[in-house]
Amino acid sequence: MKHPARTSRRTLLTLIGASLASAPLLNSPRATALCAAVGLDDPAKKEIAMQLVSSAENSSLDWKAQYKYIEDIGDGRGYTAGIIGFCSGTGDMLDLVELYTDRKPGNVLARYLPALRQVDGSDSHAGLDPNFPGDWRRAAQDAEFRRAQDDERDRVYFNPAVRQGKADGLRVLGQFAYYDAIVMHGDGGDPTSFRNIRRRALNRARPPAQGGDEVTYLDAFLDARVWAMKQEEAHSDTSRVDTAQRVFLRKGNLDLNPPLDWKVYGDSYHIG
Repeated sequence: MKHPARTSRRTLLTLIGASLASAPLLNSPRATALCAAVGLDDPAKKEIAMQLVSSAENSSLDWKAQYKYIEDIGDGRGYTAGIIGFCSGTGDMLDLVELYTDRKPGNVLARYLPALRQVDGSDSHAGLDPNFPGDWRRAAQDAEFRRAQDDERDRVYFNPAVRQGKADGLRVLGQFAYYDAIVMHGDGGDPTSFRNIRRRALNRARPPAQGGDEVTYLDAFLDARVWAMKQEEAHSDTSRVDTAQRVFLRKGNLDLNPPLDWKVYGDSYHIG
């Protein structure tokens, strides 16, 4: 996956907590009613979200095949791996392997923890080559490692996105737009992070929790997302917004109800 450096899980959770604490009108009647509706965390909707992200990141709807995925895609973040693109250079891969090792000491990846701590923040493979990719694929055969990937995805990316989406009074599509943005951009302090994409959108439109129109706000958010993507060459193809999320928005499918048809990088996808 192609995403910029991101804050670690522990730092990110602190920042998200502060962000949610200041979310406007979270307890308003309109926001409460919207939050009570089916959200992206509904199992069927979450499965759709996983497939949508996988279509953009792995050119496949089979997101469960990506537990074993690992490669250096040359984006300056070292190895990218797993179902959400954990990176050796951005801290989230280290957090994942630490969690896995807490749960299963002596696992095949545990011996790489010193190297992962050393290369964090760089694109270096020092201490990882030549066996780390093969050992990652071996670990992916372990159900405990797959659960760890699921849990880190939810803790760092999915759950914060859904919480913020619900706080803003957004339905399933809006919550997914938040999730996809956090996956790619993280939620640090840089101008292209999720929180600053959202801030850019709030300068143009109000979300439903503040009495705004949902479609108008999502248009503003997707505009801000496209701007952020274009700030980095690795993200300059904005089709995951233009021919996917924007398509659903134009059709008024704010709950991501199948059938869904979209394109990413020119490839067509369908969920019936």
